Amino acid sequence: MSEQSMSEETLEKMLQEDFAKFQKPARMQITLPPPCFIEMKGKYVDYVRNKSLTVSFPVQAHFANPTGAMQGGFITAAFDNVLGPLSYLIAKKPAVTLDLTTNYIRPIMVGDVLTIQAHLVGKGFATMHMSAEARNQKGKLIATATTNCAILSLPSE
Repeated sequence: MSEQSMSEETLEKMLQEDFAKFQKPARMQITLPPPCFIEMKGKYVDYVRNKSLTVSFPVQAHFANPTGAMQGGFITAAFDNVLGPLSYLIAKKPAVTLDLTTNYIRPIMVGDVLTIQAHLVGKGFATMHMSAEARNQKGKLIATATTNCAILSLPSE
């Protein structure tokens, strides 16, 4: 079930409840969303449990290259800021990125909004594969990404 019809506040509460459910050793501190998500001013748009997460990011001037377009590394960081939390939500425990491949299609300029929709492609016992698309406010494809994540085995306390 898509949560698009929910208010932003309700969606945020649902995500925080799901983040609170995953397992971690007592000595491990996990901050969700991470500080880099907050710095990029990420906003949750949609969440389908165990399937997908959509987040929008305003294209800020301090993330621009000399031409006024969002620098590619920041586009990849935005992908990571969606794929990472989705991996935690699906695994219900910490997961780490094994690889992250980004393919750039066209630039996105300062003042626009980058919206990333990430979804699970497949999950095994110890790994998962996800993909994502980034679009501008007009719905034009900006970039795509794929990632493989390792689901961490947690030590016994």
